[in-house]
Amino acid sequence: MAHTDRLFVAYKPAGIGSNRFLSQIKRRYSVKKAGFSGTLDPFAQGVLIIAFGKYTRLFRFLKKAPKTYRATLWLGAQSPTLDIEKVESVTMTPPLSQHQIESALASLHGEITYLPPRYSAKKIDGKRAYELARQDLDIDLKKVTTTVYDLHLCHYRHPFVTFEVTLSEGGYVRSIGEMIVKKLGTTGTLTMLERLQEGAFHYENERPLNPLDYLDMPANRFLGAPSDLMLGKKLSLTDFDNQSEGIYLVQLPHKFAIIEIRDGLVSYLLNGVDYADTVTQNR
Repeated sequence: MAHTDRLFVAYKPAGIGSNRFLSQIKRRYSVKKAGFSGTLDPFAQGVLIIAFGKYTRLFRFLKKAPKTYRATLWLGAQSPTLDIEKVESVTMTPPLSQHQIESALASLHGEITYLPPRYSAKKIDGKRAYELARQDLDIDLKKVTTTVYDLHLCHYRHPFVTFEVTLSEGGYVRSIGEMIVKKLGTTGTLTMLERLQEGAFHYENERPLNPLDYLDMPANRFLGAPSDLMLGKKLSLTDFDNQSEGIYLVQLPHKFAIIEIRDGLVSYLLNGVDYADTVTQNR
Protein backbone atom coordinates (compact mmCIF):
# COMPACT_ATOMS: atom_id res chain seq x y z
CA MET A 1 0.00 0.00 0.00
CA ALA A 2 1.29 3.45 -0.83
CA HIS A 3 2.08 5.82 2.01
CA THR A 4 -0.51 8.37 0.80
CA ASP A 5 -3.31 6.88 2.94
CA ARG A 6 -2.05 4.75 5.80
CA LEU A 7 -3.16 3.73 9.29
CA PHE A 8 -0.69 2.17 11.72
CA VAL A 9 0.58 2.14 15.29
CA ALA A 10 3.91 3.74 16.14
CA TYR A 11 5.81 3.49 19.42
CA LYS A 12 6.66 6.88 20.86
CA PRO A 13 9.76 6.85 23.05
CA ALA A 14 10.02 8.76 26.31
CA GLY A 15 11.57 12.22 26.26
CA ILE A 16 9.85 13.61 23.17
CA GLY A 17 6.49 15.31 22.64
CA SER A 18 3.84 13.65 20.47
CA ASN A 19 3.89 16.49 17.91
CA ARG A 20 7.67 16.38 17.54
CA PHE A 21 7.55 12.60 17.22
CA LEU A 22 4.92 12.94 14.47
CA SER A 23 7.26 15.31 12.61
CA GLN A 24 9.94 12.61 12.68
CA ILE A 25 7.44 10.07 11.32
CA LYS A 26 6.44 12.42 8.50
CA ARG A 27 10.08 12.92 7.47
CA ARG A 28 10.79 9.20 7.60
CA TYR A 29 7.84 8.34 5.37
CA SER A 30 8.14 11.51 3.23
CA VAL A 31 4.50 12.53 3.78
CA LYS A 32 2.96 15.96 4.31
CA LYS A 33 -0.47 15.17 5.72
CA ALA A 34 -0.37 13.11 8.93
CA GLY A 35 -1.95 13.08 12.36
CA PHE A 36 -2.15 11.10 15.57
CA SER A 37 -4.80 10.23 18.12
CA GLY A 38 -4.38 10.36 21.88
CA THR A 39 -1.55 12.68 22.93
CA LEU A 40 1.15 11.12 25.11
CA ASP A 41 3.03 13.39 27.53
CA PRO A 42 6.75 13.88 26.73
CA PHE A 43 7.81 11.65 29.64
CA ALA A 44 5.41 8.87 28.52
CA GLN A 45 6.05 6.21 25.92
CA GLY A 46 4.12 3.62 23.98
CA VAL A 47 1.31 3.15 21.50
CA LEU A 48 0.43 6.13 19.31
CA ILE A 49 -2.12 5.72 16.49
CA ILE A 50 -0.85 7.42 13.31
CA ALA A 51 -2.71 8.14 10.07
CA PHE A 52 -1.65 9.60 6.72
CA GLY A 53 -3.72 11.31 4.06
CA LYS A 54 -7.49 10.75 4.09
CA TYR A 55 -7.17 8.31 6.98
CA THR A 56 -6.55 11.26 9.33
CA ARG A 57 -10.34 11.80 9.14
CA LEU A 58 -11.00 8.40 10.73
CA PHE A 59 -9.78 9.01 14.28
CA ARG A 60 -13.19 9.72 15.85
CA PHE A 61 -14.63 6.52 14.35
CA LEU A 62 -11.93 4.07 15.52
CA LYS A 63 -12.07 1.42 18.26
CA LYS A 64 -9.78 3.26 20.67
CA ALA A 65 -11.12 2.17 24.06
CA PRO A 66 -10.51 0.86 26.62
CA LYS A 67 -6.85 1.79 27.03
CA THR A 68 -4.19 -0.14 28.93
CA TYR A 69 -1.14 1.43 30.58
CA ARG A 70 1.81 0.28 32.67
CA ALA A 71 3.12 2.83 35.17
CA THR A 72 5.64 3.08 37.99
CA LEU A 73 5.09 5.15 41.14
CA TRP A 74 7.99 6.54 43.16
CA LEU A 75 6.73 6.60 46.75
CA GLY A 76 7.83 9.67 48.70
CA ALA A 77 8.53 11.86 45.66
CA GLN A 78 6.44 15.01 45.21
CA SER A 79 5.78 16.78 41.90
CA PRO A 80 3.11 19.32 40.90
CA THR A 81 2.93 17.66 37.48
CA LEU A 82 2.35 14.21 39.10
CA ASP A 83 5.26 12.86 37.04
CA ILE A 84 9.05 12.87 37.12
CA GLU A 85 9.45 16.06 35.07
CA LYS A 86 9.17 18.45 38.06
CA VAL A 87 10.08 16.48 41.19
CA GLU A 88 10.47 19.09 43.98
CA SER A 89 11.23 16.89 46.98
CA VAL A 90 11.76 13.29 48.03
CA THR A 91 10.90 11.95 51.49
CA MET A 92 12.00 8.56 52.76
CA THR A 93 8.89 6.46 53.42
CA PRO A 94 8.60 3.17 55.30
CA PRO A 95 8.11 0.03 53.21
CA LEU A 96 4.56 -1.24 52.70
CA SER A 97 3.22 -4.75 52.54
CA GLN A 98 2.12 -6.17 49.21
CA HIS A 99 -1.33 -6.65 50.73
CA GLN A 100 -1.60 -2.90 51.49
CA ILE A 101 -0.76 -2.02 47.90
CA GLU A 102 -3.09 -4.60 46.36
CA SER A 103 -5.93 -3.43 48.60
CA ALA A 104 -5.40 0.19 47.53
CA LEU A 105 -5.48 -0.83 43.87
CA ALA A 106 -8.58 -2.97 44.31
CA SER A 107 -10.44 -0.05 45.92
CA LEU A 108 -10.18 1.95 42.68
CA HIS A 109 -11.90 -0.58 40.42
CA GLY A 110 -15.15 0.52 38.77
CA GLU A 111 -16.42 4.05 38.17
CA ILE A 112 -14.41 6.84 39.80
CA THR A 113 -14.86 10.62 39.75
CA TYR A 114 -11.93 12.99 40.25
CA LEU A 115 -10.28 16.21 39.14
CA PRO A 116 -7.92 15.95 36.13
CA PRO A 117 -4.26 16.93 36.70
CA ARG A 118 -3.52 20.67 36.63
CA TYR A 119 -0.74 19.86 34.17
CA SER A 120 -2.87 18.15 31.53
CA ALA A 121 -3.92 18.77 27.94
CA LYS A 122 -7.53 19.34 28.99
CA LYS A 123 -8.89 22.55 27.43
CA ILE A 124 -10.23 25.38 29.60
CA ASP A 125 -11.72 28.32 27.69
CA GLY A 126 -9.72 27.33 24.63
CA LYS A 127 -6.38 26.94 26.44
CA ARG A 128 -4.62 23.82 27.65
CA ALA A 129 -4.61 23.37 31.43
CA TYR A 130 -0.82 22.91 31.49
CA GLU A 131 -0.34 26.29 29.79
CA LEU A 132 -2.33 27.99 32.56
CA ALA A 133 -0.59 25.97 35.28
CA ARG A 134 2.84 27.02 34.01
CA GLN A 135 1.74 30.66 34.38
CA ASP A 136 0.55 30.01 37.96
CA LEU A 137 -2.99 30.99 37.00
CA ASP A 138 -6.12 29.72 38.72
CA ILE A 139 -7.57 26.72 36.91
CA ASP A 140 -11.25 25.83 37.16
CA LEU A 141 -11.07 22.13 36.41
CA LYS A 142 -14.29 20.13 36.23
CA LYS A 143 -14.46 16.64 37.64
CA VAL A 144 -14.33 13.75 35.18
CA THR A 145 -15.65 10.23 35.53
CA THR A 146 -13.57 7.24 34.45
CA THR A 147 -14.31 3.53 34.49
CA VAL A 148 -11.40 1.41 35.72
CA TYR A 149 -11.84 -2.06 34.25
CA ASP A 150 -8.67 -3.53 35.71
CA LEU A 151 -5.94 -2.30 38.05
CA HIS A 152 -3.36 -4.72 39.35
CA LEU A 153 0.11 -4.79 40.85
CA CYS A 154 2.96 -5.89 38.57
CA HIS A 155 5.93 -5.40 40.86
CA TYR A 156 6.89 -3.72 44.15
CA ARG A 157 10.46 -2.96 45.14
CA HIS A 158 10.42 -0.12 47.66
CA PRO A 159 10.03 2.74 46.95
CA PHE A 160 8.82 1.82 43.42
CA VAL A 161 5.38 0.38 42.66
CA THR A 162 4.65 -0.79 39.11
CA PHE A 163 1.03 -1.39 38.13
CA GLU A 164 -1.11 -1.91 35.04
CA VAL A 165 -4.45 -0.20 34.53
CA THR A 166 -7.17 -0.58 31.89
CA LEU A 167 -9.59 2.33 31.79
CA SER A 168 -12.13 4.13 29.65
CA GLU A 169 -11.20 6.79 27.11
CA GLY A 170 -10.30 10.15 28.61
CA GLY A 171 -8.89 8.76 31.85
CA TYR A 172 -5.76 10.22 33.49
CA VAL A 173 -3.22 7.69 34.75
CA ARG A 174 -1.32 10.39 36.67
CA SER A 175 -4.50 11.02 38.66
CA ILE A 176 -4.89 7.28 39.22
CA GLY A 177 -1.36 7.30 40.62
CA GLU A 178 -2.21 10.22 42.89
CA MET A 179 -5.27 8.39 44.21
CA ILE A 180 -3.21 5.25 44.86
CA VAL A 181 -0.66 7.06 47.03
CA LYS A 182 -3.45 8.82 48.97
CA LYS A 183 -5.02 5.42 49.64
CA LEU A 184 -1.60 4.30 50.93
CA GLY A 185 -1.32 7.34 53.20
CA THR A 186 1.82 8.66 51.55
CA THR A 187 3.01 10.78 48.63
CA GLY A 188 4.34 9.75 45.25
CA THR A 189 4.66 10.55 41.58
CA LEU A 190 4.92 8.63 38.32
CA THR A 191 8.43 7.92 37.05
CA MET A 192 7.34 5.86 34.04
CA LEU A 193 4.18 5.67 31.95
CA GLU A 194 3.76 3.32 28.98
CA ARG A 195 0.63 2.93 26.88
CA LEU A 196 0.42 -0.75 25.98
CA GLN A 197 -2.83 -0.77 24.05
CA GLU A 198 -5.44 1.67 22.80
CA GLY A 199 -8.65 -0.23 22.19
CA ALA A 200 -8.01 -2.60 19.29
CA PHE A 201 -4.61 -1.01 18.58
CA HIS A 202 -1.25 -2.34 19.75
CA TYR A 203 2.27 -1.93 18.40
CA GLU A 204 3.24 -4.22 15.51
CA ASN A 205 6.32 -2.57 13.97
CA GLU A 206 4.23 0.05 12.13
CA ARG A 207 2.42 -2.58 10.06
CA PRO A 208 -0.19 -0.92 7.79
CA LEU A 209 -3.71 -1.65 9.02
CA ASN A 210 -6.95 -2.12 7.14
CA PRO A 211 -9.19 0.66 8.51
CA LEU A 212 -12.28 -1.52 8.02
CA ASP A 213 -11.02 -3.80 10.81
CA TYR A 214 -10.89 -0.91 13.28
CA LEU A 215 -14.03 1.14 12.64
CA ASP A 216 -16.39 1.21 15.62
CA MET A 217 -19.80 1.00 13.91
CA PRO A 218 -22.14 -1.52 12.28
CA ALA A 219 -22.24 -2.06 8.53
CA ASN A 220 -25.18 -1.09 6.33
CA ARG A 221 -25.93 -2.22 2.77
CA PHE A 222 -26.40 0.39 0.07
CA LEU A 223 -29.13 -0.60 -2.40
CA GLY A 224 -28.55 2.10 -5.01
CA ALA A 225 -25.94 2.60 -7.71
CA PRO A 226 -22.41 2.59 -6.18
CA SER A 227 -21.47 5.67 -8.20
CA ASP A 228 -24.22 7.69 -6.48
CA LEU A 229 -22.71 7.01 -3.07
CA MET A 230 -19.13 7.68 -4.12
CA LEU A 231 -20.02 10.91 -5.93
CA GLY A 232 -21.76 12.23 -2.85
CA LYS A 233 -25.23 12.39 -4.37
CA LYS A 234 -28.20 12.98 -2.08
CA LEU A 235 -29.31 9.81 -0.33
CA SER A 236 -32.67 8.65 0.99
CA LEU A 237 -33.73 6.05 3.56
CA THR A 238 -34.92 3.68 0.84
CA ASP A 239 -31.32 3.48 -0.42
CA PHE A 240 -30.34 1.41 2.63
CA ASP A 241 -31.11 -2.05 3.93
CA ASN A 242 -31.12 -0.88 7.57
CA GLN A 243 -33.15 2.30 7.99
CA SER A 244 -32.81 2.62 11.80
CA GLU A 245 -31.18 5.72 13.25
CA GLY A 246 -27.44 5.49 13.79
CA ILE A 247 -23.99 5.77 12.25
CA TYR A 248 -23.04 3.13 9.69
CA LEU A 249 -20.17 1.87 7.57
CA VAL A 250 -21.07 1.40 3.91
CA GLN A 251 -18.51 -0.70 2.04
CA LEU A 252 -18.06 -0.86 -1.73
CA PRO A 253 -15.22 -2.47 -3.72
CA HIS A 254 -12.00 -0.58 -2.82
CA LYS A 255 -13.90 2.33 -1.21
CA PHE A 256 -16.09 2.99 1.81
CA ALA A 257 -18.26 5.72 3.29
CA ILE A 258 -19.62 6.52 6.75
CA ILE A 259 -23.19 7.79 6.88
CA GLU A 260 -25.60 8.88 9.60
CA ILE A 261 -29.35 8.26 9.64
CA ARG A 262 -31.23 10.69 11.90
CA ASP A 263 -34.77 12.08 11.89
CA GLY A 264 -35.53 10.29 8.64
CA LEU A 265 -32.60 11.91 6.82
CA VAL A 266 -29.33 10.44 5.55
CA SER A 267 -26.11 12.47 5.70
CA TYR A 268 -22.47 11.79 4.89
CA LEU A 269 -19.91 11.84 7.70
CA LEU A 270 -17.12 10.57 5.45
CA ASN A 271 -17.27 9.71 1.79
CA GLY A 272 -15.23 8.01 -0.94
CA VAL A 273 -12.35 6.78 1.21
CA ASP A 274 -10.07 4.24 -0.45
CA TYR A 275 -8.85 1.04 1.10
CA ALA A 276 -6.56 -1.58 -0.38
CA ASP A 277 -7.36 -5.28 -0.44
CA THR A 278 -3.63 -5.94 -0.15
CA VAL A 279 -3.52 -4.59 3.43
CA THR A 280 -3.12 -7.41 5.89
CA GLN A 281 -6.45 -7.90 7.64
CA ASN A 282 -5.33 -10.15 10.48
CA ARG A 283 -4.65 -8.50 13.81
